[in-house]
Amino acid sequence: MIVADVNLTAALLLGGADSAAARQVLERDPDWATPLLWRSEFRSVLAAYLRQRGLSLDDAWRAHELAVKLLGRHEFLPAGDTVLRLVASSRCSAYDCEYLALAQQLGVPLVTSDKQVLRSFPKVAVTPGRFVAG
Repeated sequence: MIVADVNLTAALLLGGADSAAARQVLERDPDWATPLLWRSEFRSVLAAYLRQRGLSLDDAWRAHELAVKLLGRHEFLPAGDTVLRLVASSRCSAYDCEYLALAQQLGVPLVTSDKQVLRSFPKVAVTPGRFVAG
């Protein structure tokens, strides 16, 4: 099991520069966990694709449904005190710290391409490439 951030999920389902790496992560470990806030974050990504990249509403809904199938069975609410402790010890957003707190709670890596997260929490966060390499 891994914790997947919303950008990894978006790369997998919507394509882009990181889509091949996201597919490799899924092949290596198809058991993705995420904090509950992923749904709102993913809808925000879909909104940007609708408005700025010409994604159709039908395609956005299909991507949403695929994301729910992938992540819906492993959604968690990380402990608020842990999230705030991580926020206080870094320059990461509270959103990012939700993913970090969950990874710590589950004892699994957070797979992300977020440079600030990777720099701030190198014992928890790992790039898709490094995760695939083992």
